[in-house]
Amino acid sequence: MVVIRLSRGGSKKRPFYHVTVADRREPRDGRFIDRLGFFNPIARGQEERLRIDVEAVEGWVAKGAQVSPRVLKLIKEFQAGAEATAA
Repeated sequence: MVVIRLSRGGSKKRPFYHVTVADRREPRDGRFIDRLGFFNPIARGQEERLRIDVEAVEGWVAKGAQVSPRVLKLIKEFQAGAEATAA
């Protein structure tokens, strides 16, 4: 099964996550199929905290990919921020 989940990067005490599409059997930080965005939980100032290609996520979900609970929460947060910026 294909899942959309977070893959950890960054250094010790400075996490950085990529939103990736991967086979469920692969390790968390292992091989992936596609990269859809990123999440920087410790962004400060003008740094971008979250970016997700929502159209690509919808395309993968249409093909049968499962979205992890944390990524689903981040997508909703990103869409709320995009609506606030557009309004």
